[in-house]
Parts: sequence; C-alpha cells; structure tokens
Amino acid sequence: MIQRIQTLYLALVAIVSGVLPFIFPLWKDEMGQNQVFFMEDLTYVALFGLSFTLAIGAILAYKKRQNQFVMNRLNIILNLILLGLFVYRSLNLSGEETASEKGIGIFLPIVAIVCLVLANRAIKKDEELVKSVDRLR
Repeated sequence: MIQRIQTLYLALVAIVSGVLPFIFPLWKDEMGQNQVFFMEDLTYVALFGLSFTLAIGAILAYKKRQNQFVMNRLNIILNLILLGLFVYRSLNLSGEETASEKGIGIFLPIVAIVCLVLANRAIKKDEELVKSVDRLR
C-alpha cells in the first residue's frame, strides 16, 4: 500500500538525498562567493545517489515489509558514513588559511536518518498489526 505513512517518510528521504544536495551548499568561504556543492567530490555523489536509490527502492518494495526494513537499515548506515565524512571534512576545514563556514548541506544526512528511523517504526507497527490479525484467524 503506497498510502502508508512510511512511504511519506521515504519520499522525504528521497527528496533530501536526491534534490536538496543540488540546492544547499556543503561549505562556503568567508566571503560567501565560493560555494562547495556535493558534486565536486565523487564520493559524496556516490553516497547521495545510493541513498536516493535505496529510498526509492524501499518505496517500491511496499509489499515486502521486511525487505523495506532492511533497505532502510542499509540506508541509515550509508547516511551515517556520509555524516562521518562530512564531520571529518569540517574538522579539517577549520585549520585552513581562509576561514570558511559550514553550509546547511552538511545536515542533510541527519534529516534523512531521522526520517528513516520514523519509517522503520511505522513498518514495524504494520508488521505487528498484520501478525496480530493473523493470530485471530
């Protein structure tokens, strides 16, 4: 069923991973003229692309809740790796010659992780509901 609440959460993850990185920069220099987007590093492109693909795949696997749950877990791990790379990079940015400020794009994996956790909770509730109905038969 596509109209379930976890589909909304997964669609939000797809938007956060597939659309918003094109809009929000990861870093800016002190003048705000040089903005660094995710497209400048192939690692970030691959990780955001995989996160987007897993979110869309989980939406399309709505009939198999266990597969959806596993895909979301993999996506959480992927976003944690992406967040770790951003934190590592931001810690290295603080020692550079020109001061730079961090962009809002660094926080996109956090939003994705929160939405994925909420989607997994909803999937678990659905699974428990189906199991309880099966017991009544």
